Amino acid sequence: MRRFFTETTPIVGESFTLSGEEARHILTVLRMKCGDEVLLVSGDGTEYSACIESCARDKVVLKVTAEEQCMAEPATEVTLFQCLPKSGKTETIVQKCVELGIHDIQLVSSKRCVVKPDAKDNKLIRYNRVAQEASKQSGRGISPEVKAPKALQSCDFSGFDLLIVAYENEQELSLRTLLREKITEKPQRVGIFIGPEGGLEMAEVEFLLAANKNAYSVSLGRRILRTETAGMAMLAMLMYELED
Repeated sequence: MRRFFTETTPIVGESFTLSGEEARHILTVLRMKCGDEVLLVSGDGTEYSACIESCARDKVVLKVTAEEQCMAEPATEVTLFQCLPKSGKTETIVQKCVELGIHDIQLVSSKRCVVKPDAKDNKLIRYNRVAQEASKQSGRGISPEVKAPKALQSCDFSGFDLLIVAYENEQELSLRTLLREKITEKPQRVGIFIGPEGGLEMAEVEFLLAANKNAYSVSLGRRILRTETAGMAMLAMLMYELED
Protein backbone atom coordinates (compact mmCIF):
# COMPACT_ATOMS: atom_id res chain seq x y z
CA MET A 1 0.00 0.00 0.00
CA ARG A 2 1.30 3.47 -0.89
CA ARG A 3 2.66 5.54 2.03
CA PHE A 4 2.30 9.30 2.40
CA PHE A 5 3.77 11.51 5.10
CA THR A 6 1.84 14.24 6.84
CA GLU A 7 3.03 16.92 9.26
CA THR A 8 -0.13 16.47 11.38
CA THR A 9 0.66 14.55 14.57
CA PRO A 10 -1.46 12.81 15.63
CA ILE A 11 -4.31 12.52 13.12
CA VAL A 12 -7.61 13.02 14.97
CA GLY A 13 -11.02 11.93 13.71
CA GLU A 14 -12.17 9.91 10.71
CA SER A 15 -11.67 12.59 8.05
CA PHE A 16 -8.29 14.00 7.03
CA THR A 17 -7.28 16.37 4.23
CA LEU A 18 -3.88 15.87 2.66
CA SER A 19 -2.43 18.83 0.76
CA GLY A 20 0.87 20.05 -0.64
CA GLU A 21 3.42 17.92 -2.45
CA GLU A 22 2.07 14.59 -1.19
CA ALA A 23 -1.42 15.43 -2.48
CA ARG A 24 -0.02 16.49 -5.85
CA HIS A 25 1.90 13.21 -6.03
CA ILE A 26 -1.32 11.26 -5.46
CA LEU A 27 -3.23 13.24 -8.08
CA THR A 28 -0.76 14.00 -10.87
CA VAL A 29 1.88 11.26 -10.65
CA LEU A 30 0.06 8.21 -9.32
CA ARG A 31 -3.36 9.31 -10.65
CA MET A 32 -5.11 7.66 -7.75
CA LYS A 33 -8.88 7.99 -7.48
CA CYS A 34 -11.74 7.78 -5.02
CA GLY A 35 -11.86 4.42 -3.27
CA ASP A 36 -8.10 3.81 -3.44
CA GLU A 37 -6.49 2.88 -0.14
CA VAL A 38 -3.33 4.49 1.27
CA LEU A 39 -1.27 4.58 4.45
CA LEU A 40 -0.79 7.95 6.17
CA VAL A 41 2.35 8.29 8.27
CA SER A 42 2.24 11.06 10.86
CA GLY A 43 5.96 11.13 11.64
CA ASP A 44 5.64 9.92 15.24
CA GLY A 45 5.72 6.23 14.36
CA THR A 46 1.97 5.85 13.85
CA GLU A 47 0.41 4.57 10.62
CA TYR A 48 -3.16 5.32 9.58
CA SER A 49 -5.04 3.24 7.02
CA ALA A 50 -7.21 5.50 4.90
CA CYS A 51 -9.41 5.55 1.81
CA ILE A 52 -9.65 8.43 -0.68
CA GLU A 53 -13.09 10.04 -0.46
CA SER A 54 -12.68 13.03 -2.78
CA CYS A 55 -10.03 14.85 -4.78
CA ALA A 56 -9.54 18.50 -5.66
CA ARG A 57 -6.83 20.36 -7.54
CA ASP A 58 -4.28 20.17 -4.74
CA LYS A 59 -6.15 18.47 -1.92
CA VAL A 60 -7.15 14.90 -1.16
CA VAL A 61 -9.82 14.12 1.44
CA LEU A 62 -9.42 10.73 3.07
CA LYS A 63 -11.45 8.62 5.47
CA VAL A 64 -9.27 7.18 8.23
CA THR A 65 -10.24 3.57 8.93
CA ALA A 66 -7.57 2.30 11.34
CA GLU A 67 -4.34 3.21 13.13
CA GLU A 68 -1.42 1.26 14.56
CA GLN A 69 2.21 1.69 15.53
CA CYS A 70 4.75 1.13 12.78
CA MET A 71 6.63 -2.09 13.54
CA ALA A 72 9.61 -1.02 11.40
CA GLU A 73 10.85 1.57 13.91
CA PRO A 74 13.77 0.48 16.11
CA ALA A 75 13.36 0.64 19.90
CA THR A 76 16.73 2.41 20.12
CA GLU A 77 17.01 5.89 18.63
CA VAL A 78 20.33 6.28 16.84
CA THR A 79 21.67 9.68 15.76
CA LEU A 80 24.38 9.82 13.12
CA PHE A 81 26.92 12.62 13.46
CA GLN A 82 28.39 12.66 9.97
CA CYS A 83 31.35 14.88 9.12
CA LEU A 84 30.81 16.51 5.74
CA PRO A 85 32.03 14.21 2.95
CA LYS A 86 33.13 15.19 -0.51
CA SER A 87 30.49 16.18 -3.05
CA GLY A 88 27.88 13.61 -4.00
CA LYS A 89 28.29 11.26 -1.04
CA THR A 90 25.86 12.78 1.44
CA GLU A 91 22.72 11.69 -0.42
CA THR A 92 23.91 8.08 -0.44
CA ILE A 93 24.72 8.24 3.28
CA VAL A 94 21.27 9.67 4.05
CA GLN A 95 19.41 7.18 1.88
CA LYS A 96 21.11 4.05 3.16
CA CYS A 97 21.17 5.06 6.83
CA VAL A 98 17.44 5.83 6.72
CA GLU A 99 16.83 2.37 5.24
CA LEU A 100 18.88 0.86 8.06
CA GLY A 101 16.89 2.61 10.79
CA ILE A 102 18.64 5.89 11.71
CA HIS A 103 16.54 8.27 13.82
CA ASP A 104 18.15 11.53 12.66
CA ILE A 105 21.34 12.83 11.05
CA GLN A 106 23.43 15.76 12.20
CA LEU A 107 25.92 16.97 9.60
CA VAL A 108 29.20 18.11 11.17
CA SER A 109 32.12 20.30 10.12
CA SER A 110 35.49 19.16 11.48
CA LYS A 111 39.04 20.38 10.86
CA ARG A 112 39.88 17.93 8.07
CA CYS A 113 36.63 18.31 6.15
CA VAL A 114 37.35 19.20 2.53
CA VAL A 115 33.81 20.44 1.99
CA LYS A 116 32.74 23.53 3.90
CA PRO A 117 29.17 24.22 5.09
CA ASP A 118 26.97 25.85 2.46
CA ALA A 119 25.11 28.94 3.63
CA LYS A 120 22.24 28.05 1.29
CA ASP A 121 19.70 25.48 2.41
CA ASN A 122 19.03 24.01 -1.05
CA LYS A 123 21.10 20.92 -0.34
CA LEU A 124 19.48 20.42 3.05
CA ILE A 125 16.03 20.49 1.46
CA ARG A 126 17.22 17.88 -1.00
CA TYR A 127 18.71 15.68 1.73
CA ASN A 128 15.45 15.70 3.69
CA ARG A 129 13.53 14.82 0.55
CA VAL A 130 15.88 11.88 0.02
CA ALA A 131 15.29 10.84 3.64
CA GLN A 132 11.53 10.90 3.18
CA GLU A 133 11.66 8.86 -0.03
CA ALA A 134 13.91 6.30 1.67
CA SER A 135 11.46 6.17 4.59
CA LYS A 136 8.60 5.40 2.24
CA GLN A 137 10.58 2.73 0.40
CA SER A 138 11.66 0.98 3.59
CA GLY A 139 8.32 1.17 5.40
CA ARG A 140 9.46 3.56 8.14
CA GLY A 141 7.07 5.26 10.55
CA ILE A 142 9.09 8.49 10.65
CA SER A 143 11.02 10.58 8.18
CA PRO A 144 14.43 11.12 9.85
CA GLU A 145 15.52 14.74 9.89
CA VAL A 146 18.82 15.77 8.29
CA LYS A 147 20.07 18.78 10.23
CA ALA A 148 22.16 21.71 9.01
CA PRO A 149 25.93 21.38 9.55
CA LYS A 150 27.41 22.38 12.90
CA ALA A 151 31.00 22.73 14.00
CA LEU A 152 32.10 19.65 15.90
CA GLN A 153 32.66 21.62 19.11
CA SER A 154 29.14 23.10 18.87
CA CYS A 155 27.33 19.75 18.82
CA ASP A 156 25.54 18.56 21.95
CA PHE A 157 26.48 14.99 22.86
CA SER A 158 25.25 15.03 26.46
CA GLY A 159 21.82 13.48 26.01
CA PHE A 160 22.91 10.06 24.76
CA ASP A 161 23.04 6.84 26.75
CA LEU A 162 25.96 5.85 24.56
CA LEU A 163 28.25 7.81 22.22
CA ILE A 164 30.42 5.77 19.85
CA VAL A 165 33.24 7.33 17.86
CA ALA A 166 34.62 5.41 14.88
CA TYR A 167 38.39 5.93 15.02
CA GLU A 168 40.85 4.22 12.71
CA ASN A 169 43.67 4.41 15.26
CA GLU A 170 41.74 2.64 18.00
CA GLN A 171 43.68 -0.56 18.73
CA GLU A 172 42.05 -1.97 21.85
CA LEU A 173 38.26 -1.74 21.63
CA SER A 174 36.11 -3.05 18.78
CA LEU A 175 32.45 -2.18 18.31
CA ARG A 176 31.52 -5.83 18.87
CA THR A 177 33.40 -6.00 22.17
CA LEU A 178 31.84 -2.73 23.32
CA LEU A 179 28.29 -3.89 22.62
CA ARG A 180 28.65 -7.44 23.89
CA GLU A 181 30.93 -7.02 26.89
CA LYS A 182 30.85 -3.44 28.17
CA ILE A 183 27.21 -2.39 27.68
CA THR A 184 25.06 -4.14 30.27
CA GLU A 185 21.75 -2.35 29.63
CA LYS A 186 20.14 -1.72 26.28
CA PRO A 187 20.54 2.01 25.49
CA GLN A 188 17.54 4.10 24.45
CA ARG A 189 19.51 6.82 22.65
CA VAL A 190 22.81 6.23 20.86
CA GLY A 191 25.02 8.71 19.01
CA ILE A 192 27.52 7.48 16.42
CA PHE A 193 30.25 9.78 15.13
CA ILE A 194 31.91 9.38 11.74
CA GLY A 195 34.89 11.51 10.68
CA PRO A 196 35.62 12.94 7.21
CA GLU A 197 37.85 11.52 4.47
CA GLY A 198 40.97 12.81 6.23
CA GLY A 199 39.94 11.32 9.55
CA LEU A 200 39.63 12.94 12.97
CA GLU A 201 42.45 14.75 14.73
CA MET A 202 43.44 13.34 18.10
CA ALA A 203 42.27 16.52 19.84
CA GLU A 204 38.82 16.06 18.28
CA VAL A 205 38.63 12.45 19.48
CA GLU A 206 39.59 13.58 22.98
CA PHE A 207 36.90 16.28 22.85
CA LEU A 208 34.27 13.71 21.87
CA LEU A 209 35.28 11.25 24.58
CA ALA A 210 35.02 14.03 27.16
CA ALA A 211 31.62 15.17 25.87
CA ASN A 212 29.70 12.21 27.29
CA LYS A 213 30.43 9.97 30.28
CA ASN A 214 29.43 6.94 28.19
CA ALA A 215 31.59 7.78 25.16
CA TYR A 216 33.94 5.26 23.54
CA SER A 217 36.21 5.23 20.52
CA VAL A 218 36.00 1.95 18.63
CA SER A 219 37.50 0.09 15.72
CA LEU A 220 35.16 -1.15 13.00
CA GLY A 221 37.52 -3.94 11.97
CA ARG A 222 40.88 -4.54 10.37
CA ARG A 223 40.10 -2.53 7.26
CA ILE A 224 39.82 1.25 7.09
CA LEU A 225 36.41 2.21 5.71
CA ARG A 226 35.51 5.25 3.65
CA THR A 227 33.46 7.89 5.43
CA GLU A 228 30.39 7.03 3.32
CA THR A 229 30.75 3.36 4.27
CA ALA A 230 31.60 3.66 7.96
CA GLY A 231 28.27 5.07 9.13
CA MET A 232 26.27 2.44 7.29
CA ALA A 233 28.50 -0.35 8.59
CA MET A 234 28.34 0.86 12.19
CA LEU A 235 24.58 1.33 12.03
CA ALA A 236 24.04 -2.15 10.57
CA MET A 237 26.19 -3.66 13.35
CA LEU A 238 24.27 -1.71 15.99
CA MET A 239 20.88 -2.78 14.69
CA TYR A 240 22.02 -6.41 14.55
CA GLU A 241 23.03 -6.30 18.21
CA LEU A 242 20.25 -4.10 19.60
CA GLU A 243 17.12 -5.05 17.67
CA ASP A 244 14.95 -7.87 19.01
